[in-house]
Formats: sequence, C-alpha cells, structure tokens
Amino acid sequence: MPGGDVGWIAAMSSAPALPKLGASACVWRAGRVLIVQRGKPPLAGIWSLPGGAVEPGETAMAAAARELAEETGVTAALERLVDLVDIIRYGADGSLAFHYAVACYTGLWTSGEPVPASDALDARFAEISELDGLKMTEGTPAIIRRARELLGA
Repeated sequence: MPGGDVGWIAAMSSAPALPKLGASACVWRAGRVLIVQRGKPPLAGIWSLPGGAVEPGETAMAAAARELAEETGVTAALERLVDLVDIIRYGADGSLAFHYAVACYTGLWTSGEPVPASDALDARFAEISELDGLKMTEGTPAIIRRARELLGA
C-alpha cells in the first residue's frame, strides 16, 4: 500500500463521524398530518415530524418507520422520499456542533393512534391550516406541504 494511502486512512479514522444520517416520517390521515412536540433539549417544546437516527445496517426508510412507531405508536405505508435536509449547527466558538442529514419519507397512516413516547410531549394529527400557528423546527412546514403535493393527500 502506498504511503499516501496509509496517511489518508489514519486521518479518516481520527476525523469526527459527521454527518450523521437521520430519517423522519410525514404521515397523512384524512388530509391531516402527524406532528410531534419534542420533549428533550435542544428542541424541547418545538413541533416537528417524528424521526431519529438511522442505525447501522438499517435503511433510512426502515428507520423512519421504526422511529414513527417508537415515538407515536402509529404505523404508515411510507412510499416516497420527500427531501434530504441538512441540519448543521455551530458552537459559540464557530466550531461544528453537529451535522445531520435527514431523509424525510411520506406516506399514509395504516394503524395506531398517536401517543407521545418518552421523548415527546405531544403527538397528534393536525390540519395544514394549524401549522402556521405552531412553533416548528426550521423548514418543517415546507417539507409537510411538499409531501402533501407529492402524495396528493
């Protein structure tokens, strides 16, 4: 193996594991969208879509379905990728605090009533007209509207 390759491999092994992959679910039932109110910092009290980290060996779509069920007790037929959203935050000193790339999938509700899990304060199906009156994570209302267009929900 050439010396340059060894240096590159050593540099990669000491680099932070960023970005991290996440997945979320934009679920529709009777024209309403499922949203959750976050219960943990840094986004406690803010409304968003259910989602979380993709585990090693898991597809992003499977992670979205798993997180949906874990956070809300709801299942859905996720069928389309809506968007891949980068969430990047920097610390006060300008250093990278975190970077997530979140794959958002959309589909129709199949079962379950929304019940917030331990990491959520609330979970419910909401009318699109309600979104503007809620404090939501950045970009979430636009993702929800795009998902509705893609599904024709």
